Amino acid sequence: MAPERMADQGSEDLADGSAVPLPPPRPLDAIDRDILRMLQTDGRASIRSVAEHVHVSRANAYARINRLIEDGVIRGFGARVNHERAGQGASAYITLKIVQNSWRTVREQLKELPGAAHMALVSGDFDVLLLVHTPDNRTLRELVLTRLQSIPEVLSTRTLLVFEETDLEPEG
Repeated sequence: MAPERMADQGSEDLADGSAVPLPPPRPLDAIDRDILRMLQTDGRASIRSVAEHVHVSRANAYARINRLIEDGVIRGFGARVNHERAGQGASAYITLKIVQNSWRTVREQLKELPGAAHMALVSGDFDVLLLVHTPDNRTLRELVLTRLQSIPEVLSTRTLLVFEETDLEPEG
Protein backbone atom coordinates (compact mmCIF):
# COMPACT_ATOMS: atom_id res chain seq x y z
CA MET A 1 0.00 0.00 0.00
CA ALA A 2 1.04 3.63 -0.45
CA PRO A 3 3.02 5.56 2.20
CA GLU A 4 1.21 7.66 4.76
CA ARG A 5 -0.50 10.70 3.31
CA MET A 6 -1.81 13.64 5.24
CA ALA A 7 -4.71 15.50 3.67
CA ASP A 8 -5.14 19.16 4.56
CA GLN A 9 -8.17 20.94 3.18
CA GLY A 10 -8.26 18.96 -0.05
CA SER A 11 -4.52 18.81 -0.60
CA GLU A 12 -1.65 16.50 0.23
CA ASP A 13 1.35 18.00 2.06
CA LEU A 14 4.66 17.00 0.49
CA ALA A 15 8.03 16.83 2.23
CA ASP A 16 9.15 20.12 0.67
CA GLY A 17 6.16 21.96 2.15
CA SER A 18 4.22 22.27 -1.10
CA ALA A 19 0.73 20.84 -1.48
CA VAL A 20 -0.73 18.77 -4.30
CA PRO A 21 -4.52 19.00 -4.70
CA LEU A 22 -6.40 15.78 -4.02
CA PRO A 23 -9.12 14.66 -6.43
CA PRO A 24 -12.66 15.54 -5.39
CA PRO A 25 -13.99 12.94 -2.93
CA ARG A 26 -16.01 10.13 -4.44
CA PRO A 27 -19.04 8.82 -2.58
CA LEU A 28 -18.38 5.80 -0.36
CA ASP A 29 -20.60 2.77 -0.64
CA ALA A 30 -21.37 0.21 2.09
CA ILE A 31 -18.35 -1.93 1.12
CA ASP A 32 -15.99 1.08 1.36
CA ARG A 33 -17.40 1.92 4.80
CA ASP A 34 -16.97 -1.71 5.93
CA ILE A 35 -13.37 -1.67 4.72
CA LEU A 36 -12.73 1.56 6.64
CA ARG A 37 -14.24 0.14 9.84
CA MET A 38 -12.14 -3.01 9.52
CA LEU A 39 -8.91 -1.09 8.90
CA GLN A 40 -9.65 1.26 11.80
CA THR A 41 -9.91 -1.78 14.03
CA ASP A 42 -6.87 -3.52 12.53
CA GLY A 43 -4.68 -1.42 10.25
CA ARG A 44 -2.50 -4.48 9.64
CA ALA A 45 -5.33 -6.62 8.22
CA SER A 46 -4.28 -8.46 5.08
CA ILE A 47 -5.93 -7.81 1.74
CA ARG A 48 -7.19 -11.38 1.87
CA SER A 49 -8.89 -10.94 5.25
CA VAL A 50 -10.39 -7.60 4.18
CA ALA A 51 -11.74 -9.19 0.97
CA GLU A 52 -13.25 -12.10 2.90
CA HIS A 53 -14.80 -9.80 5.49
CA VAL A 54 -16.53 -7.57 2.92
CA HIS A 55 -17.26 -10.42 0.45
CA VAL A 56 -15.32 -9.15 -2.56
CA SER A 57 -12.34 -10.48 -4.50
CA ARG A 58 -8.80 -9.69 -3.34
CA ALA A 59 -8.28 -7.60 -6.48
CA ASN A 60 -11.43 -5.59 -5.72
CA ALA A 61 -10.41 -5.07 -2.07
CA TYR A 62 -6.91 -4.01 -3.14
CA ALA A 63 -8.30 -1.55 -5.70
CA ARG A 64 -10.77 -0.09 -3.20
CA ILE A 65 -8.11 0.40 -0.51
CA ASN A 66 -5.77 2.07 -3.00
CA ARG A 67 -8.60 4.34 -4.19
CA LEU A 68 -9.36 5.28 -0.56
CA ILE A 69 -5.67 6.14 -0.09
CA GLU A 70 -5.42 8.08 -3.37
CA ASP A 71 -8.60 10.03 -2.55
CA GLY A 72 -7.17 10.99 0.84
CA VAL A 73 -9.85 9.12 2.77
CA ILE A 74 -7.21 6.86 4.33
CA ARG A 75 -4.39 9.14 5.45
CA GLY A 76 -2.10 6.42 6.77
CA PHE A 77 -1.72 3.41 9.01
CA GLY A 78 -0.34 3.51 12.52
CA ALA A 79 -0.26 2.06 16.00
CA ARG A 80 -2.42 3.16 18.93
CA VAL A 81 0.06 3.90 21.70
CA ASN A 82 -0.41 3.78 25.46
CA HIS A 83 1.53 6.98 26.12
CA GLU A 84 2.02 6.32 29.82
CA ARG A 85 3.57 2.90 29.18
CA ALA A 86 5.71 4.47 26.44
CA GLY A 87 7.25 6.87 28.95
CA GLN A 88 4.99 9.83 28.15
CA GLY A 89 3.06 9.98 31.45
CA ALA A 90 2.01 13.63 31.34
CA SER A 91 -0.56 14.66 28.75
CA ALA A 92 -2.24 18.02 28.29
CA TYR A 93 -4.47 19.94 25.96
CA ILE A 94 -3.07 23.42 25.47
CA THR A 95 -5.19 26.23 24.11
CA LEU A 96 -3.43 29.03 22.25
CA LYS A 97 -4.51 32.48 21.19
CA ILE A 98 -2.48 33.50 18.15
CA VAL A 99 -1.96 36.57 16.02
CA GLN A 100 -4.67 36.84 13.37
CA ASN A 101 -3.74 35.17 10.04
CA SER A 102 -0.67 33.44 11.52
CA TRP A 103 -2.06 29.87 11.56
CA ARG A 104 0.21 28.49 8.83
CA THR A 105 3.34 29.90 10.47
CA VAL A 106 2.32 28.71 13.94
CA ARG A 107 1.30 25.29 12.62
CA GLU A 108 4.76 24.70 11.18
CA GLN A 109 6.39 25.62 14.50
CA LEU A 110 3.99 23.42 16.51
CA LYS A 111 4.80 20.43 14.29
CA GLU A 112 8.39 20.65 15.56
CA LEU A 113 7.46 20.47 19.25
CA PRO A 114 8.49 17.25 20.98
CA GLY A 115 5.42 15.32 22.09
CA ALA A 116 2.92 17.23 19.94
CA ALA A 117 0.28 14.67 19.00
CA HIS A 118 -2.61 16.63 17.51
CA MET A 119 -3.42 20.23 16.67
CA ALA A 120 -6.50 21.95 15.37
CA LEU A 121 -7.47 25.46 14.34
CA VAL A 122 -10.77 26.04 16.14
CA SER A 123 -13.39 28.70 16.74
CA GLY A 124 -14.32 30.18 20.11
CA ASP A 125 -12.37 31.76 22.95
CA PHE A 126 -9.03 30.49 21.62
CA ASP A 127 -7.60 29.74 18.20
CA VAL A 128 -5.60 26.52 18.46
CA LEU A 129 -6.08 23.33 20.45
CA LEU A 130 -2.87 21.33 20.89
CA LEU A 131 -2.51 17.87 22.46
CA VAL A 132 0.92 17.01 23.84
CA HIS A 133 2.43 13.98 25.60
CA THR A 134 5.57 14.47 27.70
CA PRO A 135 7.52 12.26 30.12
CA ASP A 136 6.55 14.33 33.18
CA ASN A 137 5.11 17.63 34.40
CA ARG A 138 8.54 19.30 34.51
CA THR A 139 9.01 18.60 30.79
CA LEU A 140 5.45 19.80 30.11
CA ARG A 141 6.15 23.01 32.03
CA GLU A 142 9.33 23.57 30.01
CA LEU A 143 7.45 22.96 26.76
CA VAL A 144 4.77 25.52 27.61
CA LEU A 145 6.86 28.21 29.31
CA THR A 146 9.94 28.03 27.10
CA ARG A 147 9.00 26.61 23.71
CA LEU A 148 5.36 27.65 23.17
CA GLN A 149 5.49 31.06 24.74
CA SER A 150 8.64 31.94 22.78
CA ILE A 151 6.75 31.67 19.48
CA PRO A 152 6.16 35.35 18.56
CA GLU A 153 2.70 34.72 17.08
CA VAL A 154 1.44 33.02 20.28
CA LEU A 155 -0.36 35.64 22.36
CA SER A 156 -1.40 33.42 25.29
CA THR A 157 -1.74 29.80 26.37
CA ARG A 158 -3.85 27.80 28.80
CA THR A 159 -2.88 24.28 29.83
CA LEU A 160 -5.43 21.60 30.70
CA LEU A 161 -3.87 18.51 32.30
CA VAL A 162 -5.28 15.16 31.23
CA PHE A 163 -5.98 12.90 34.23
CA GLU A 164 -7.38 9.94 32.30
CA GLU A 165 -7.88 9.08 28.63
CA THR A 166 -10.26 6.72 26.87
CA ASP A 167 -9.60 5.73 23.27
CA LEU A 168 -12.88 5.84 21.33
CA GLU A 169 -11.47 4.07 18.28
CA PRO A 170 -12.35 0.40 17.83
CA GLU A 171 -10.08 -2.00 19.69
CA GLY A 172 -7.99 -4.17 17.42
